[in-house]
Amino acid sequence: MMQQTMPVPSRRGAAGAGLVTAIFLLVVLAGLATAMVSIFGAQRQSGALDEQGARAYQAARAGVEWAVFRRSTEGAAYCPPGSAAASRTDSFALPAGSTMAGFVVTVVCTMTPGPVSDNPNIDLSRWTIRATACTTGGNACPAPTNSRDYVERVIEVQL
Repeated sequence: MMQQTMPVPSRRGAAGAGLVTAIFLLVVLAGLATAMVSIFGAQRQSGALDEQGARAYQAARAGVEWAVFRRSTEGAAYCPPGSAAASRTDSFALPAGSTMAGFVVTVVCTMTPGPVSDNPNIDLSRWTIRATACTTGGNACPAPTNSRDYVERVIEVQL
């Protein structure tokens, strides 16, 4: 009896499959690493802007408190009455050595005459104090131009 031998297939056709798979995995892993770095950078930027937003809120609040103090101590001299609506605008930068350094606060006090009362001792006028705090290189808020790092908060009160 004669034994039949089957020919062994050549492995030459599958020789580059491992290299193609390795290159594919490297490309996929590099893409994932790039995406993770991008997401981490955006998250860090978002956190920094959130912290700046909280500081801007506190700066605007300080501006309102400053204007209310001035209005209570100086009276009508700080926010003078006018014919229809008079206003006064003050801008100042916060101290350089503080955590609020870099913020500018613009405070606008507007007086709106109220209805005429029968009693001349009663003033029904209304004062609106609006404080805008922002991170700007200029000396007033809102900034004429903004950037990626620009933060602005506004607080308004009525007396």
